[in-house]
Amino acid sequence: MNEAKPALRVGFIGIGNMGLPMGTNLLKAGYPVMAFDRAEDRLAAIAARGAKRGESIEHVTRDADVIFTSLPNDAIFRSVASGDDGVLAHAREGAIFMDTSTVSPTVSAEVAQIASKRGVRYLRTTVSGNGVVAAAAALTVMASGPREAYETVLPLIHAIGRRAFYLGEAEEARLMKLAVNLMISVSAGMIGEALTLGRKSGLDWLQMLEVLASSHVASPMVLYKAPPLKERDFTSTMSAITQTKDVDLILDCAAESHVPLHLTSAVRGLFQGLISTGGGDDDYIALVKHVEALSGVV
Repeated sequence: MNEAKPALRVGFIGIGNMGLPMGTNLLKAGYPVMAFDRAEDRLAAIAARGAKRGESIEHVTRDADVIFTSLPNDAIFRSVASGDDGVLAHAREGAIFMDTSTVSPTVSAEVAQIASKRGVRYLRTTVSGNGVVAAAAALTVMASGPREAYETVLPLIHAIGRRAFYLGEAEEARLMKLAVNLMISVSAGMIGEALTLGRKSGLDWLQMLEVLASSHVASPMVLYKAPPLKERDFTSTMSAITQTKDVDLILDCAAESHVPLHLTSAVRGLFQGLISTGGGDDDYIALVKHVEALSGVV
């Protein structure tokens, strides 16, 4: 009889809107998780679900087989990943470092070089979905990095996501995530303009949403956003500020690649207008409200 292999020891750094549900699903799948976050309430939340409390990045990283990070931006990712007291300073040789953050391919490539020098297998494991989707373990996971590391952690990926794609050895997952978020951002602007045009022209709000959700433009995003839009509920699942950060990453990448993104640039202006008028913490679909305000719709 073959003995069962011991579960991979998981370290998880960054227990935010996405990190908490992902870490929770790893615990549900039976993986021992040690977690760390500088915010005590976030750390307490995952500890209450069965994770061990880490005292520092070093404490979480040094004995882990797999280290997850879920972080908000380039600067924090660079610090946590490759700073003097970061993951790569303490991870053991052969460990797998899985970052799920939305960050630039440029900074990710810098981290990849350091990881290679220190013998750490670095997987970019970007995810598509919000906190609700993450809680349902229904994320789409886009991975790039060493193929054998991807195969090793595929059971962990299946614990947090419904679909997984291996895209290549380098920054392909970062680029794919930016392409996905470009379409989400532009779609938000498109939805805002379509609903405002209909509302100001006399169409019934609820009927519009019913028709859109039943038509050939009913993407998963439209279907997901239609119920809160019916209630005009703009509670954030992904804030306008966070979405704008992602749009800036997209535009920076486009500038490096000499790709003109006229639609994305225009939507960036709409997001900035929403933020400037106090809607930055609203859900990014609150672009609807902003376009309405610009159109004189009360």
